[in-house]
Amino acid sequence: MSTHQAAASSATNRKDKHPPGLYVLFFTEMWERFSYYGMRAMLVLYLTTALISGGLGFSESTALTVYGIFTGACYFTPLLGGYLSDKYLGRRLAVTIGGISIAIGNFALFMDQTTTMLYIGLAFIIIGNGFFKPNVSTLVGDLYPKGDRRVDSAYTIFYMGINVGSLFAPLVCGYLAEQLFKIPMADTILYGYKYAFLASGIGMVIGQIIFNTLAPKYLGDIGNAPVRSKIDQKTAAVKTPLTPLEKQRTKVILIITCFVIFFWAGFEQAGGLLTLYTNQFVDKTLFGFEIPTSWFQSINPLFIIILAPIVSALWLKLARSKRGDLSFGVKMGLGMVLLGVGYMVLLVAVMQTGSDPNSVISQAHIMFIVGTYFFHTLGELFLSPVGLSIVNKISPVKLTSLLMGVWLSSTGIANILGSQFASNITTLGYFNVFAIIGAAAIVLGLVLMLLSKKLSSMAQVSEL
Repeated sequence: MSTHQAAASSATNRKDKHPPGLYVLFFTEMWERFSYYGMRAMLVLYLTTALISGGLGFSESTALTVYGIFTGACYFTPLLGGYLSDKYLGRRLAVTIGGISIAIGNFALFMDQTTTMLYIGLAFIIIGNGFFKPNVSTLVGDLYPKGDRRVDSAYTIFYMGINVGSLFAPLVCGYLAEQLFKIPMADTILYGYKYAFLASGIGMVIGQIIFNTLAPKYLGDIGNAPVRSKIDQKTAAVKTPLTPLEKQRTKVILIITCFVIFFWAGFEQAGGLLTLYTNQFVDKTLFGFEIPTSWFQSINPLFIIILAPIVSALWLKLARSKRGDLSFGVKMGLGMVLLGVGYMVLLVAVMQTGSDPNSVISQAHIMFIVGTYFFHTLGELFLSPVGLSIVNKISPVKLTSLLMGVWLSSTGIANILGSQFASNITTLGYFNVFAIIGAAAIVLGLVLMLLSKKLSSMAQVSEL
């Protein structure tokens, strides 16, 4: 290789290399997701377990409603958090405020196992998530100049970090609650759910230490000043109305947000309806060991870790090919179709098990639930990182965090709608619920793929 070729190769490698700030955000988000998914994995089980066994004794219907409202609210508050960070706080301060609030919420759940403390703890987590979530995601995009082709890959790597935390959270918290601190009693078992909440709080504290220690060095001034302040200093563009293109791009974000509501309504059943189905109908014994129900929450992030590098490499390869990358609409539409396929797998299981937990015909093989999570994970990788990336790429600069909040709010609406639908499980039965969710996801995914060219044209992009 000539000196010129070596220099060119070195320059290419530097151009393809991600900045170290990405990995600071990777670990910050990893620990926040450890905190969230550790708590979430235990929530429905904690709510439905009898008082004498360390739970709160809620009915399944009530527990699913509480779960849906909580998870839904966690994705509505980013609208306010995004607005406040854009206008007043700056993204870095918002991330710190959010992290502290989330930690307080988990420590509240640990301190006292009562309904009052439940709602206080969940409220702090909801508020904290509003400040944390839209801003840490937006900071990833801030690391790259506009039009940088590494952004899709960066968000996929960031998404992988999310799922490293999500992988270990149910394993650690489930082990603490269902194994280590489980106390066999005369007529029941006392579970140590509070220790799972303690671990979630500690995880959030670790994430904040990493962020506040390393961000000054590796993020520099990125995210310190509010977006409004920075624009006022440069161009006074805050007072300038949106251009026609900016309005069109905002419409595109709102349109895809409406579609993905239905994706998340199906996907987010993992912590509620799918957890209950797994607990009641799936044969969880493997090599003589009964797997804790909460551990199944780690299947999705495990697949993310395995598949994310493959999908990231696929997008980069397509972007460099003569034909070019798939449009964002096609990617996201395929993600919705894959979600629906996952539910079709479950229909086969329900035909074997039936829908009555008091009269299970036969337990489903563990591979049915594993297969469902496989297709759901692949769908998630096609949809969610691409959505995060497109919001960052086409949002008007003064509305970036706010529109990131709008994107995240789709999950909030989905959780509330999905939980209300799932709470009718005793009336509809598992087969009908899974069939309706799966069919809706497939149909809407195909519609989104058909609209992909129009959406790309509205956003005036060719390869996203």
